[in-house]
Amino acid sequence: MNLQKFLLLSSLMYTFGCTGADKLEIINPVAYVDPYIGTGGHGHTFPGATLPHGMVQLSPDTRLFGWDACSGYYYEDSTINGFSHTHVSGTGCCDYGDVLLMPTVGEQRYQTTDPQSQQLAYSSAFSHENETAEPGYYSVTFDNGIKTELTVTSRCGMHAYQYPVHSVHGLTLDLTTARNWDRTVMTSIKKINNRTIQGYRKSTGWAKEHNVYFFMEFS
Repeated sequence: MNLQKFLLLSSLMYTFGCTGADKLEIINPVAYVDPYIGTGGHGHTFPGATLPHGMVQLSPDTRLFGWDACSGYYYEDSTINGFSHTHVSGTGCCDYGDVLLMPTVGEQRYQTTDPQSQQLAYSSAFSHENETAEPGYYSVTFDNGIKTELTVTSRCGMHAYQYPVHSVHGLTLDLTTARNWDRTVMTSIKKINNRTIQGYRKSTGWAKEHNVYFFMEFS
């Protein structure tokens, strides 16, 4: 057998061996993503829903003041103030937190008696056992029974709320709350119809002139 025939035979044997092998397991790298990485210590990250290069970073906000409020969420906290649509991640500087929504039950409270409190008047307690975060999706069930689910498209944030049966419930829209040195300059809300509102929040802080416009539709 010359060398050319030997190489051809070896190649055929290798091909037959490969076709008889088991199929390789397909691994989805997204399954290994942990959005909570960096939400403790001084990582300054947030666990909410976002997409690469997306305009919306929809995530819970747990505190208002201090270095660890930069991304809005800090893992050691046990209350959530609401879900805002813009967040910075890993910056070490505080900004954004625009257009905050918070589902509520019972008496609606708006004013916080302590101006230095990390909790807003309508904040709710939660446990990490009732919280889920994965790429593009976030969910939490508050101690008061409200379940919130968040997801995003490249330009929109979508909320789904499930209130306890027979509860007196509401939804707070806050355009004035700001973190650390950020400050609201001007806001606007306009009712378009019974399902739709539009408006804006203009603020100054790390970004000296930061303007966010929104169009919100309810089911």
